[in-house]
Amino acid sequence: MASLKELKLRIASVKSTQKITKAKQMVAAAKLRKAQAAAEAARPYAQRLEGVVASLASKVGKSDSAPRLLAGTGRDDTHLLLVANGDKGLSGAFNANIVKAAIAHARALIAQGKTVKFYLVGRKGRAVISRSFPGMIVGQFDTAAVRQPGFTEARAIAQDVSDRYFAGEFDVAHLFFSTFRSALAQIPTEQQLIPAAIPADAPAGTGAAVEYEPDEEAILADLLPRNIAIQIFKALLENQASEQGASMTAMDNATRNAGDLINRLTIEYNRSRQAAITTELVEIISGAEAL
Repeated sequence: MASLKELKLRIASVKSTQKITKAKQMVAAAKLRKAQAAAEAARPYAQRLEGVVASLASKVGKSDSAPRLLAGTGRDDTHLLLVANGDKGLSGAFNANIVKAAIAHARALIAQGKTVKFYLVGRKGRAVISRSFPGMIVGQFDTAAVRQPGFTEARAIAQDVSDRYFAGEFDVAHLFFSTFRSALAQIPTEQQLIPAAIPADAPAGTGAAVEYEPDEEAILADLLPRNIAIQIFKALLENQASEQGASMTAMDNATRNAGDLINRLTIEYNRSRQAAITTELVEIISGAEAL
């Protein structure tokens, strides 16, 4: 059994930790409101732009005149997994869930005989992926020095990935991030970036009473690179909201657990103290009777 001094020191230590987790919970809650508003504001634009691209792509199809970002390379051999993570811990399973989804997808592709490469955004997840797939990380974008990754970073990532695509480094690119639903729910999400996917329910291109100037191919050549940057930007915003929501929930749980531990330690301390007092009284009474 621990001594009274040890119990007292441990209670003080847990109380100190509880103050830290409570402060981090409050900070995450404050940041969450702003991050959630930004993510929700970006969704309509990103979805609408993706819809416009899909509509135009369905008219053009994957013909010889289609832009390469739509037509593809004609192969499906090498896949680039763009994994967007955070740079900080203390956010529950936020980073782990994204990495887990990317690793599962990578193993499924490898089982099909495909070559897999990784492009990592953020520091978290690098150690796990490098251990599981040594030598397969071909690119990294460090956001540690950026207070809040925004469109500038998204455009730089999109440019780097596009340049690698045109250089023939891969055939298909997939984006992995976490879609924010609530502080309790963040959904690991996979999205195909390159070549642009044409949904099965996209409107058919025949019989349309719309004429484009310039033509669809020229419009797509301009929209497709922009769409890649916008989709990455949306993923970064979703990640920021998801990370703050997961952090707030994790710190709330840690604060509650610290409170429970303090209660248990306090009960144990009181019992030990009462036992010590009782023992001391017995010794005093025994000594008095001996006299």
